[in-house]
Amino acid sequence: MAFVSFLIPCFVIGTDIAFSCQNTDDFVGASSPGDIVIGGLFAVHSEMLRPEEYPIKPVIQNCAGFEVQIFLQTLAMIHAIEMINNSTLLSGVTLGYEIYDTCAEVTKAMASALRFLGKFNSSKDVVEFKCNYSDYIPRIKAITGASYSEVSMAVSRLLALQLIPQVSPASSAEILSDKIRFPSFFRTIPSDFHQTRAMAHLICESGWNWIGVIATDDDNGRFALESFGVQAMANNVCIAFKEMLPAYLSDNTFHTKVDHAVEKIVKETRVNVIVVFMRQFHVLKLFKKAIERNVNKIWIASDNWSAAVKISTIPNIRQLGTIVGFGFKSGDISTFQDFLRKLHEKPTDNNKFLHEYVMLLSVCAHLEYHDFQTCISNQSQDDLLQNVENKHQIWRDDFLNANIEPGFIHSTILAVYAIAHAIKGQCKDRNCKDHSAFTPWELLEELKKVTIIDDDKEIKFDSKGDMSTSYDVLLWKEIDGHMEITTMAEYDPEKGDFIFENEEKKKEFLDLKKVQSTCSQHCRPGQMKKVTESPHTCCYECVYCPENHYSNQTDMDYCYRCNNKTYWAPINSTTCYRKTIHFLAWTDWFAIFLLFLSAFGVVLVLSISVIFTKNLNTPVVKASGGLTVCYIILFGHFLIFLSTVFFIDEPTEFKCKTRQALFGISFALCISCILIKSLKILLAFSFDPKLQNFLKCVYKPIPTVVTCTGIQVIICTFWLIFRTPFVKQNFSIPRAIILECNEGSVVAFGIMLGYIAALAFICFIFAFKGRKLPENYNEAKFITFGMLIYFIAWIVFIPVYATTFGKYLPAVEIIVVLISNYGILCCTFLPKCYIIIYKQETNTKSAFLKMIYTYSSKSAGSVSVSQISLDSKSSSSRATISDSCKSEKNSVNGNSHFQVPGQRLIKGKVLPKNSARTMARKRLSSI
Repeated sequence: MAFVSFLIPCFVIGTDIAFSCQNTDDFVGASSPGDIVIGGLFAVHSEMLRPEEYPIKPVIQNCAGFEVQIFLQTLAMIHAIEMINNSTLLSGVTLGYEIYDTCAEVTKAMASALRFLGKFNSSKDVVEFKCNYSDYIPRIKAITGASYSEVSMAVSRLLALQLIPQVSPASSAEILSDKIRFPSFFRTIPSDFHQTRAMAHLICESGWNWIGVIATDDDNGRFALESFGVQAMANNVCIAFKEMLPAYLSDNTFHTKVDHAVEKIVKETRVNVIVVFMRQFHVLKLFKKAIERNVNKIWIASDNWSAAVKISTIPNIRQLGTIVGFGFKSGDISTFQDFLRKLHEKPTDNNKFLHEYVMLLSVCAHLEYHDFQTCISNQSQDDLLQNVENKHQIWRDDFLNANIEPGFIHSTILAVYAIAHAIKGQCKDRNCKDHSAFTPWELLEELKKVTIIDDDKEIKFDSKGDMSTSYDVLLWKEIDGHMEITTMAEYDPEKGDFIFENEEKKKEFLDLKKVQSTCSQHCRPGQMKKVTESPHTCCYECVYCPENHYSNQTDMDYCYRCNNKTYWAPINSTTCYRKTIHFLAWTDWFAIFLLFLSAFGVVLVLSISVIFTKNLNTPVVKASGGLTVCYIILFGHFLIFLSTVFFIDEPTEFKCKTRQALFGISFALCISCILIKSLKILLAFSFDPKLQNFLKCVYKPIPTVVTCTGIQVIICTFWLIFRTPFVKQNFSIPRAIILECNEGSVVAFGIMLGYIAALAFICFIFAFKGRKLPENYNEAKFITFGMLIYFIAWIVFIPVYATTFGKYLPAVEIIVVLISNYGILCCTFLPKCYIIIYKQETNTKSAFLKMIYTYSSKSAGSVSVSQISLDSKSSSSRATISDSCKSEKNSVNGNSHFQVPGQRLIKGKVLPKNSARTMARKRLSSI
């Protein structure tokens, strides 16, 4: 197969500088031979020096800004490889390493990656161009790194050409989980997705919703900002401002943009929480400026700098406020700490990073801790060569241990062990002392299946190449005058929860809530948010929940409606209250009054019954239809009074069905009996033969009462069967439920009342015709008056009942029932009782005969005059009638006995003189 090869040149900076690249081996930062070589990419320096603003020649410059924390990661990789080589994990197969400094620059990292792709055992660093790399054996089998996501993205795309495994201990960008674009990338840390979700969760739990975000203007910063924006939105957190700082310190606009970002923080007084996605050297510059401006906020640190000792030791760092960060979960690194204690015994010939560190110690050892840290970071490689002359080598054991970031060290060791376990899987049936025993892409497949035991837990890569380790939530606390980075909680990415070791740690978490960072004041329970014209949903007004709505939490977007008609809520309510059940209770004063009236009516009925029973054989009682009819009428009145009891207290199905039926049937029975009495009176005192014949045909007491009452029974039966009354909850009153009886059918109710009204109207007509009875026996007149009371009461009842609501609605019907019942009872029986008790002299047979005879004489005379005036035209006839009338008058007035001195002419016939007496006796017997 044809191929094209190309060389990786080493661009010479200067022959007089020890750090200059004179050949390709000078490009390596640290190396050690082995049967299988692993590459390493770490940003040991923070920036690459540029003599011009923009590159003119393709020259790789020297670097500046020694990063102790990243240097420690290279040492962690070396330590892990040495431990593996000293163990039985690979059974005699040794690992070697080549570690390169990326200087946090993609271009420098790409140059290193090109060397990794160089063909193994080539005399020159040749990378062959082939269509198929399945059998291609590069210099290295796998890579650990890089330190930053932006660099890892670029390198991973290049390594994907040969599917060389890349395991990063620090690159957390969410996009790197995409196995289509980055098929050979793995990492021993969680994705930024979990970190940004944890941050948003923390912010939401602390009650903050108005925050600022500052990030570096590179792929890592932009992707982190995008991911956090999605998580913030999901947790109702608004980003007040976003500031992007240049990714490279060599950018001429860097300091200007830092000043602008700090100014923005100062102006946004309502923003008290700032989320920072930046590299450590960016944060260092930002914080120094913020301290100058006396900025005091809560800072949420990303995993890049949450455990950075060089930032926590900045003078006056406490003035910045509270710093809370998320760091990778650490494990046991005690063996690495022992390694550091013996580091001064290690040779520096094959480790330029260690050699540079030793020279930095010599130059900066006389300074205090922070100044010492600053001195190391600010020395360029060129300056270091000049300053190191005539300096004695000094070693400080405490400095490296003090700068350990446990999470990064642990993840770096895990990365090396993951590669080692994958190599172990490939070496089961192969001689791995031969570098060509397997290819990188075969190792990649083995790496996907690797399981590592860490702290007695099994961890492995998921389908996206990520290790689902947890986060430590770190809190920067001032202890004994020094800023200490402590672990406040643990965040489980799988469960999305914070786990606290004890109550004291939880209290530290809760203390964060004391700081307010909101666009608007929190809406209290009982209020809801009303969105204003601001584009941010976190900026709103708080308005009270309307009636029948409530909110029981702070910052509710809307109020809940009371989900049942049996509950209500006032304005500005935090809960719903059960509506009060209202009905006409026994204890209600008005109910007591009505019951008293009903009870009095019952007593009145019983009293009348006693009076009539004692005077059973008197004319008044007999004239009332006899004791049987009176008892039936009084029993009807008793039932009517009794029916009012069913209108009071809590309605039940039984009460609703009973009260109207009992009232309707009882009233129909009562009116039916009174109707019979009206017919009987009219029959007894009517002198019209045609009317008498009609009344005799109609007057059937028992069938009439049974029929009239039976019709009402049928009406009520059909009503109860087909549209029975039921208990209804009336919600017309906002804060109460009126328990009432629904009649089931207004039509049936109307028919029942209409039928009673029809009977009463017939009774009224008949009674009205018989209203001119004898003075001492004027029952028809009282019946007429009783019916008028009934009509007036029920006519008034209809509009009042239709417009009344509430618990006193049954009282309206009780009142009209009592009025009509009392009216008929009193008009029917009280006049008779009055005669029985106070007019006993008129309650005799002779007195009744005299009274009836007098009435009969008048009635007969008026009939005679009427008929004769129609039949006779002569004056003598009119004179005879006139004399006759005078004689009758004299006779009646002058004789106490019923003697008729003259004769009567009716229809031209001469009547016997005893006809008036005979008529009186018939009337008496008929009534």
